[in-house]
Amino acid sequence: MLKVTFYGHSCVFVTDGRYKIIIDPFLTNNPLAPVKAADIDVDYILATHGHGDHLGDAIEISRRTNATIIAPNELANWVSQRGALAHNMHIGGGYDFEFGRVKLTIAHHGSSAGETGLEYTGNPCGFVVTVGGKTIYHAGDTGLFLDMKLIGELNKIDLMFAPIGDNFTMGVDDAVKAVEFVKPGVVVPIHYNTWEIIKADPEAFKKKLDGKGVKVKILKPGESLEL
Repeated sequence: MLKVTFYGHSCVFVTDGRYKIIIDPFLTNNPLAPVKAADIDVDYILATHGHGDHLGDAIEISRRTNATIIAPNELANWVSQRGALAHNMHIGGGYDFEFGRVKLTIAHHGSSAGETGLEYTGNPCGFVVTVGGKTIYHAGDTGLFLDMKLIGELNKIDLMFAPIGDNFTMGVDDAVKAVEFVKPGVVVPIHYNTWEIIKADPEAFKKKLDGKGVKVKILKPGESLEL
């Protein structure tokens, strides 16, 4: 059984009872986060891109717990230079870890980091993660793209995390189309209502997917679901 917990914004914690994984651990300065970075104990950290609201506390958590950060090549190099453990990957590549398999997908967005927010950290990505016998697609920050159909065709996606907040990513309508492309068993909306500029109605997202063969699960920060 797989337990998945939403920590607000795009941060997701996943455990199969043995291994613990966190995706985009933006906790400090996240007004919705129900936990602190110091509370996080994980084996692996997946970072979709270098923006502060996604890379977040990854380096601090890695330094403290010896967790490996899995990220696109340039971002993995960037965190390594700052004392974190990292496993470098890139778009289209997959790797079998002790907990399961990770494959990187494209994401139409940007990626930079550092104090100025302008240090180059390569391409952003999404993740297809197979762990505990289930497959999760975390889209990261992205606009809608047609190749999402291929992600759904090549993988039986049990759970999808889709941004709906608009402005920086897909809005509700585009996210609905993304779900139609991927055809996951369950979808959880993310990346909304953290700030006013990405305010969105998850209930509207859910309503637009009625009758389309997918279960929409709206999780409040701190809530979990089991697969």
